[in-house]
Amino acid sequence: MVSEWSDTTPIYVQLRERVLAQILEGAIRPGEPLPSVRQVAGDLAINPLTVSKAYQTLADEGVVEKRRGLGLYVTEGADVQVRERERERFLGEEWPAIVARIRRLELTPERLLRDL
Repeated sequence: MVSEWSDTTPIYVQLRERVLAQILEGAIRPGEPLPSVRQVAGDLAINPLTVSKAYQTLADEGVVEKRRGLGLYVTEGADVQVRERERERFLGEEWPAIVARIRRLELTPERLLRDL
């Protein structure tokens, strides 16, 4: 994990986003354990409580589950759940601004698809 942090968003939120990105990219798969709080805190030089808070938000969302004595594991279907939630967030929050900019710039679908 990269250890550069934005000053505008709490670190635990950024760490949560990084873990979600790793799940979406397949770097951490359903059924696999998350690195320990101590390991992540040491690797990223952040407070273990910050890592715990990020992990707790993931547990509250059902993305990971606590296995007593073993740690946190990515739940089965978490990748599908996260991808669908991110799609909805993108379409509801980001896409309208992108569409507005496309219209202001008078970009055609052909031009947009050509650059893919």
